[in-house]
Parts: sequence; C-alpha cells; structure tokens
Amino acid sequence: MKALHKLLLLLVLTCHGQNGHGSEIINGEKVPENSMQYMVSVQNDQGHVCGGFLIREDFVLTAAHCDDRVSFRVVLGTHNLKGAEKTAIKEKYKPDAYESVGKGYDIMLLKLSRKAPLNNRVPTIQLPESGMNIQENQQCLVAGWGKTTTSGHVENELRMVDVSVIDLDVCKEYWPGLPANVICAGGLTNKGFCQGDSGGPLVCNGTAAGVVSYNKDMNCNYPDVPNVYTDVSKYLDWINKIIKHTTG
Repeated sequence: MKALHKLLLLLVLTCHGQNGHGSEIINGEKVPENSMQYMVSVQNDQGHVCGGFLIREDFVLTAAHCDDRVSFRVVLGTHNLKGAEKTAIKEKYKPDAYESVGKGYDIMLLKLSRKAPLNNRVPTIQLPESGMNIQENQQCLVAGWGKTTTSGHVENELRMVDVSVIDLDVCKEYWPGLPANVICAGGLTNKGFCQGDSGGPLVCNGTAAGVVSYNKDMNCNYPDVPNVYTDVSKYLDWINKIIKHTTG
C-alpha cells in the first residue's frame, strides 16, 4: 500500500512537472526576540519577496530564482519588517550554470552597497564546512516572512519551524529529476516552507546548511513531498572566489 501511494505521488509529480518557489512558514511560530538576527528580507519596490542571510558585513546569501524579481534592496537586523530601514544592493552573483529553479545551482550572492555594522543586532551566520555530512532525521530550523497559508499574505513578523532532514534516496523517489547538491527536509510531516521564504537558510547545528529553493506547485496546504534546499557546503569554493575577487 505504501509503494502504491509513492507510485501515485510520482505520477502526479511527473504529469504536472511543476515546482513552486519556496514560500511561507507552515505550522511554525514567531521567532523569539534577539535570535536569528542574521535573517535578511530581500525586497523590491512592493516590499518583501525573498529571504536571505548575512554571511559577511557586505554579503547576503539567497536563492538565484529570487533574481526574477528586480530592483533589490535588503532589510537587516529586525524581525518586524514594518517601517524597517533598507540597504541597497550593489551587485548580484549567480552560478554560470544556473538556468531555473528545480534545475539546481539555485544560489545567489548579493553584495551590499555599504557594510553592515556587525553587532548583536546585526550578526552573521556561520557557513558549513566542505564535506558537511547531514544525517537523516537531523533536526534543523527554517525561518522566513512568507505566507502561512497558500492564499495568505506575507507576514511582517519573522516565523520559524523545525524540520527533519530526509534521506536523498528517499527524496528522489518523490522528486524525479532531483538536481545534484541539494538537501531535502520537511514537507512530509506537514511542516516547512511555502511562497515568500525562498532564499532563507536551513539552519542545522548553528550553521546555514541550506538555502530554501522549492516545493511542489506553490501549494502549502501541505503537499506530501519533501522541501528542497540548495546545499551550501557544495558551493563554498564559488562563494569564497566571488568574495575574494570583489573585495580585492
């Protein structure tokens, strides 16, 4: 019966062939005050469009598919986006191999127009080491300002939810054509992200292990398929190369 259930899910995914950009926090809670202050809201003229996280005083990491929405600026060091101060983006960097969400390489660096004053209110988050080995069922956190229902609206208050890491071989059964260099976590247990959380971090053991990439059909009701994140540890050389070449 379980095998039949998986087969039906695979048929649905194959027929629809659609990925939904990462979005809202589902079945989560408000982030406690003075925690996860490295979270970044990536915005356009209409407001919040994606999440991100501060990795240096002048660099934010987010998802490449967020570049679909132009005229970026960011909000740093606050849980509440209402009336928050914005910082302009000077440059955007994506891997040359990036084509579209769902095909991999969904990661982007944003260079800020001015350095952030690093302190307790505006800290950075540590990146994982190369060769990081995340274990199946490991508990991690994902956070964002995205919607909390499929037809809802973007939240002003930062929210978070705990999610469990899913074995990649299991994830491939649900996602035919799953790209390389990804992490699967959440989704199967009615917890995870949905529209508006793209680009935010999957935080495991205090490090930004993943970047929110996509779920299924932008449906947050919530689909019985895993959420997919870009594996940051596989892009450390790319990240370090850009930072080195743009800071002299």
